[in-house]
Amino acid sequence: MVTQRPGAVRCLMNGARRRVGMACSIIGRPAIRCSRGARQQSAQPGGALPLAFTKSSSKVFLPNMPTITFHLNGAPVEFETDERTLLVDALRTTLGQTGTHVGCDTSQCGACTVLVDGHAVKSCAMLAVQAAEREVTTIEGLARDGAMHPIQEAFIECHGLQCGFCTPGMIMTAACLLGTTPAPTEAEIVHALEGNLCRCTGYVNIISAIRLAATRLQAAQGAPR
Repeated sequence: MVTQRPGAVRCLMNGARRRVGMACSIIGRPAIRCSRGARQQSAQPGGALPLAFTKSSSKVFLPNMPTITFHLNGAPVEFETDERTLLVDALRTTLGQTGTHVGCDTSQCGACTVLVDGHAVKSCAMLAVQAAEREVTTIEGLARDGAMHPIQEAFIECHGLQCGFCTPGMIMTAACLLGTTPAPTEAEIVHALEGNLCRCTGYVNIISAIRLAATRLQAAQGAPR
C-alpha cells in the first residue's frame, strides 16, 4: 500500500491551484476563489454559485452593472457595462464602432486612439465608465453628411496608408493636433505622432497628409497661412 504524506498532498493541491491561476491569466478570465463555506454551499442542492450562469447561454451576468451615458459622435448613447470594461471594447463590441482598432492592448501602438472632449486618448488604456458624461469621437464621427473629413481626404491623396490598420488612430491624433495647432510645423507633427506606430509607410506620407490637411482646413476657415 502506497501512502502519501499530508505535506505532499498539500503541495500537489497548491500546484494545481497555481496552474489554474496561470491558465486564467492567459485567457483573460479571473480565477474564482471561494471560501470553504461557499464551496460547501455550492456543492449542495440549491446552493448559490458565486456567479449566475444560465443553462441556455454561457454568458456571465454580473450583478449591479452600472449604466453609463455619453455623447458618441454627437449623439447620446446609454448602455450597461462591467466597471472593468475598456473603452475600446465598449466602442467596438457594444456600440459597433469597429473603426477603432485594437493593435497592441498595451497602449503602445495608438491604433485605438479616439477623441475624448477633443483630446486624443488611447481607448485601450481608459475604462468605459471614465467616459461617462463626456464627448467621445471615433473615426466614424469625422465625416459629415456623407463627405469625408479633409484629413481623411488628404491621407488618400498623399497615400498616407498601406495596410490601413493604424490609419484611424493616425487620423484621430492628427485631428487633435490640428484642433489645437492649425498650422503645425513638421517637428510638431512628428512629436504629436510619437504615440502612433506605423509598420508600413515610414511616416513620410503621413506627415505630408497632415500638412496638406492643415492647409486646406485653414483655407476653408479663411485663416491666414
